[in-house]
Amino acid sequence: MQSPTPSDVLVVGGGLAGLVTALEALRGGLSVTVVDRDRPERSGGLARWAFGGMALVGTPQQARMGIPDKPEIALRDWQRFGELDPADLWSNAWARYYVERSRAEVYDWLIDEGLRFLPAVNWVERGRFGEGNALPRYHVLWGTARRLVDTVLNALHRAGQGGRLQWLHRHRVVALEQEAGRVTGALALDEAKGGERRLQAGAVVLAMGGLNGSHTACRANWPADRPMPASLLNGAHPYADGQLHQHAVAQCSAALVNPGAMWNYAAGIPHPFPHFPGHGLSLIPCKSALWLDHRGERIGPEPLVTGFDTRWLCERTSAQERPWTWQLLNRRIAARELAVSGAEHNPRIRDHQGLRFLLDTLFGSTALLRQLLAESPEVLADATLPGLAARMNALTCSHDIDPTALQATADAFDAQFAAGTALQNDAQIRCIQHARLWRPDRLRTCAPAPLQAPGSGPFVAIRLQLITRKSLGGLRTDLQSRVLDTGGRPVPGLFAVGEAAGFGGGGSHGQRSLEGTFLPGCILTARAAARALCGG
Repeated sequence: MQSPTPSDVLVVGGGLAGLVTALEALRGGLSVTVVDRDRPERSGGLARWAFGGMALVGTPQQARMGIPDKPEIALRDWQRFGELDPADLWSNAWARYYVERSRAEVYDWLIDEGLRFLPAVNWVERGRFGEGNALPRYHVLWGTARRLVDTVLNALHRAGQGGRLQWLHRHRVVALEQEAGRVTGALALDEAKGGERRLQAGAVVLAMGGLNGSHTACRANWPADRPMPASLLNGAHPYADGQLHQHAVAQCSAALVNPGAMWNYAAGIPHPFPHFPGHGLSLIPCKSALWLDHRGERIGPEPLVTGFDTRWLCERTSAQERPWTWQLLNRRIAARELAVSGAEHNPRIRDHQGLRFLLDTLFGSTALLRQLLAESPEVLADATLPGLAARMNALTCSHDIDPTALQATADAFDAQFAAGTALQNDAQIRCIQHARLWRPDRLRTCAPAPLQAPGSGPFVAIRLQLITRKSLGGLRTDLQSRVLDTGGRPVPGLFAVGEAAGFGGGGSHGQRSLEGTFLPGCILTARAAARALCGG
């Protein structure tokens, strides 16, 4: 058994929350060991592949756009949309902590680290009835979250010079170690070379992500009041399997709360080049596309439109007869609205291609559509609706799509425009018109028009599945990110940050997120833990 030099802090997990904890602890004068299951080039976890959107309150970008945001407005939106239980002390405390400190501890901190945001602030998760974000808060990192991860890694290596930072990649922590009731380290398995390592530290920080990377854990914790689809794609990190949560519960009497609270997405497709079995891509569904069931009929009576209530979209699509749905659109819609969440499919932002990003935003681009048509069998195109119906049936090896019914679906929608746009009365069109009132959304959302308008083709169909993403529940923590036991007392020497802690308190989001709250939640909980570890 090999044992590295004991450290002041042992960080379990090399995702964003773990990296920020390690960086701030090093800057506070402590020595740190980071143990992570993945390879060195994949440090950063899921954040390395994330788009980089952040919900922030009271920023200069908001002020420049005339958005009168402040913490009390954001807290009202957060608690109402998330349906937080008023009796859940720590989740509500972390919600308040987030809205009050996201400007100083996330926005300002990132600016000081040399990162920048796009000037526009987007408006997401508005709520179906206006109960979500009352104001635009979604800020996009220039360079995506990949630039964020690389920036933190570079700073981490600089801060760790002189031997104060130790890395253990391809190691899996399988148990926590205690002495006299205090957590003093962990036992790790070397998954590359074999053997065990006993890791000693003054304190242990759990930053291993959530539970949704394991479909076994995801299904075991699935809410009883929600339909569970027969198949799921995995958009979480496969190492976020919940095992360490259970070790903390069993060994330290840690409180695990809200394990069934999840933030999944309704518009996944299998990754054309998967990084692991079941790997999915999360598409940002086109607002102007018609969302159809497996028969090619529009899901209703309330049409499904993205950008208002993600959880509701997941509930509606999960309740369908088959574990897939379709989006029906055309080339015109795809050029303006088609997008894939994450750094991988957003090279203009990721690689700082400013001019090309501006041109794509102003005039649209079919590059992503062409890429998906070439790489994914789930994305289909045809010059006619009957031809598209045949392709849809060929993909599902069925006769589910009646070409006549698909044509009738499109005709019924297009009939709304027969007497001009002023006389339409379709709920989806009303949502689109409302979204387009906000300038940044108008640039990314087509003006309502008939699906079969001349020159808009070809027609496109995308088969979608539910894709897992974030765990909203986790280990109960206080505002110092200390893990609490079932009696509400801190477990000596044990901390949890990021998704492992439900982004604070064991579930600061409640049942829904205002979107863009995950990366900042990792940073906020990590910095709180580091302050406590450094005696701040």
